[in-house]
Amino acid sequence: MNIPFTDNYEDLSNDTGYQFKFNCQKCGNGYMSSFDKSSTGMITGVLGAFSSLLGGRGSSLASTSDQVQRMVAGPQHDKALQKAVEEIRPQFVQCKRCGKWLCKEICWNAERGLCKDCAPILGEEMASAQATHSKDEAWAHARMSSDEKHLGEEDWNDQKKVACPKCGAAVKAHTKFCGDCGAALDAKTECPQCQAKLEPGQKFCAGCGAKIA
Repeated sequence: MNIPFTDNYEDLSNDTGYQFKFNCQKCGNGYMSSFDKSSTGMITGVLGAFSSLLGGRGSSLASTSDQVQRMVAGPQHDKALQKAVEEIRPQFVQCKRCGKWLCKEICWNAERGLCKDCAPILGEEMASAQATHSKDEAWAHARMSSDEKHLGEEDWNDQKKVACPKCGAAVKAHTKFCGDCGAALDAKTECPQCQAKLEPGQKFCAGCGAKIA
């Protein structure tokens, strides 16, 4: 007998009947099959009670019932499993790419015909990525000192550093002259007339001859 779901179910059967729990191989969600009473188990229970009434003289009957149970438990168990598979099968789909059995409700991408591991739903991935980015920003903000949290954009800009083009000294951004060598930090890099590139310290444009202020 060929029975699917051979790798993702739990056997919860006992001496009175059969029951199985089938698990999604991605999220782990489980679906329980209906309890299927075992006729063999019922016979065993009846014979055991009869043995007690006879003060143990029915022990041979109970032993006989155990033998009967061993003879039919295999086929009956397989039949019960097959029945449970047919009951639960509509809740699952097998991915043709990875071979996993997955629940339809959460882990299946119906549009792509594959599981969400093999074919993620882009909208869900985008939402997850955005949430992760927001969380990372929140943690980064939480790690900042109390003084840093009170600094506005203008304060951050005031702390930015640039290198002097003449001596290389580090100076604050938007400073007009270098504190080490006196060089102008807002020197023009393009000719105002023809937009030709200018070299540091150039007084006249090599492209049009215009004087550089």
